[in-house]
Amino acid sequence: MAGRFLRAFEPLIKIMPEVRSPRRKVNFNERVFWTALGLIIYFVMSEVPLYGIGGIGGDSLVYYRVIFASRRGTLMELGIGPIVTAGLILQMLAGSKLIEVDFSNPDDRALFTGASKVLSMIMTAFEASAYIISGIFGRLSLTQSIIIFIQLLIAGLIIILLDEMIQKGWGIGSGISLFILGGVAQRIMINCFSVMPVGGGTEPVRAYGIVPALIQAAISGGDFSHLILSKVGYPSIIGLITTIGVFLFVLYAQGVRVELPIAHARFRGFRGRYPISLLYVSNLPVIFASALFGNIYMWSQFLWSRYGESSWAPYISFLGNFTYENGRLIPVGGLAYYVISPTRGFIDVIGNPVRYLIYAVIFVVFCVIFSAIWLEVGGLDPRSIAKQLVDSGMQIPGFRRSERPIEVILKRYIPAVTILGGLIVGLLAVVADFFGAYGTGTGILLSVSIVYQYYQQIMRERLEELYPGLRRFLGG
Repeated sequence: MAGRFLRAFEPLIKIMPEVRSPRRKVNFNERVFWTALGLIIYFVMSEVPLYGIGGIGGDSLVYYRVIFASRRGTLMELGIGPIVTAGLILQMLAGSKLIEVDFSNPDDRALFTGASKVLSMIMTAFEASAYIISGIFGRLSLTQSIIIFIQLLIAGLIIILLDEMIQKGWGIGSGISLFILGGVAQRIMINCFSVMPVGGGTEPVRAYGIVPALIQAAISGGDFSHLILSKVGYPSIIGLITTIGVFLFVLYAQGVRVELPIAHARFRGFRGRYPISLLYVSNLPVIFASALFGNIYMWSQFLWSRYGESSWAPYISFLGNFTYENGRLIPVGGLAYYVISPTRGFIDVIGNPVRYLIYAVIFVVFCVIFSAIWLEVGGLDPRSIAKQLVDSGMQIPGFRRSERPIEVILKRYIPAVTILGGLIVGLLAVVADFFGAYGTGTGILLSVSIVYQYYQQIMRERLEELYPGLRRFLGG
C-alpha cells in the first residue's frame, strides 16, 4: 500500500480537474485526431505572448528550452518543465525508497499518478513565482505580476490536461514526448531552412538556415569556409552532418537487441521472443539528467539574482556564480557553470575544453544513475518482467514455469544493458552538442527515440484494428 506521503495528496487529487478515460474503444483515426489537436494547441500557446510584459532581454535559459518544450515570453514560458520536475522528484523518492509505493498495485499506481499531477501544479505555481520574483520579465507592478502568474498557472494546467488526455487513451503516446518532438522538429526546420539574415562584423552576412546559406554561398562564388564551423553559434555544415549521423546511429541502436525465446505454457504452438533492446530504458535518462541540470541552472540563477549581493553570496556561488552579459545572466563559476549545455558548437568547446569535459563526465554519470533508478521505478527490473511473463502464461523453453529461473536469466542481460544504454545515450547527447547538432544533441536523441516509439505504437494500433484477436497477445 502507498505510504503516508502519497496519501497526503488524496484531498488535492479529488479537486484537480481530470480527463476521464474513454469508456469505449477509441478507434485509430480518432486517436490521431486528438493527438494532432493537442499538438496544435501546444504550437498556438507557443506563439501567444504573455499579456502584461514589455520587451524582454536575452534568454538565459535558451539551452534548456528544447527539453522543457518551452518558448520565451509566451504562454509556454514554463513548458513541460513543472511536469518533468515533479515526475523527477517523485521517481527519485520512490527509487531511493524514501516513499512507499507498490507499482504492481493498480491503486498505488493511480495514487502515484495523481500525486504527480498535483505536484506538477505546485511546481507550476512555484516556478511562475520564481520567474516573476527573479526579474526575468523585467520590473513588474503588483497587477502585472498577478496577471502573468495567472496566465502561467492556467497554461500549466492546460498542458497537464493535454498530457493526461493523450496518455489516458484519447491520443497516442504521451503529451510530454509529443511536445518535445514538436519543439525539436520546429527548431531543426528553422536551422535548416530559415532565410533570416544573420552575421555581420567579422562574420559574413548569411541566411540563418544552413540550406539557404549553402545556396547563397554557391551563388556568390562558392566560398563555404565560414559555414563549416560557425564561429557565432549559427547552423554549420558540421552540425548538419552531426545531426544526420545521430539520427542514423540512434535508429541503428534501436534495432540492436538480445532476444530471449519464450513459449506459452498452455498453447505449445505459440512461441516468440522477448526483446531486450540496447536502449532498454529509452530516452528517459537523458530527459531526467537534462531536467535536473536545467533546474540547477534556473534556481541558481534565481538565487544569485536575488541574493548575489547579500551575505549569502559566498554560499550561493557554490551553486552558481553569474555576471551580466548583453542583458542576461551568464554563469562564470559554481555548479551551474559546469552543467550548462554547450550548444554553441565545436569552436566553443575547443576554447574551453576543461569546462566541457567536466560537463560531459557529469552528464554521462547522471544518465547512468537515472537509467538504474528508472529500472526499478518503471517496473523494468528482472523481477518485475519475470512476474509479468509468468502472469501472462509465458515461460522460457527448457525451464520450469516459475518466476525465479526467468529472473535469473534476465539478470544476465537487463542490468548490463541498462548501464550500457545509459552510457551510450549520455555520450551521444554530449558529442552531438559538442559538434553543434541542430535542436541540441539531447533534443535529437529524444526526437529520434520518440519517433521510433510512435512508429511502433502506430503499427501496433493498426494491427489491433485489422486483427482484433491479436490484442491479448500484444498486451492490449
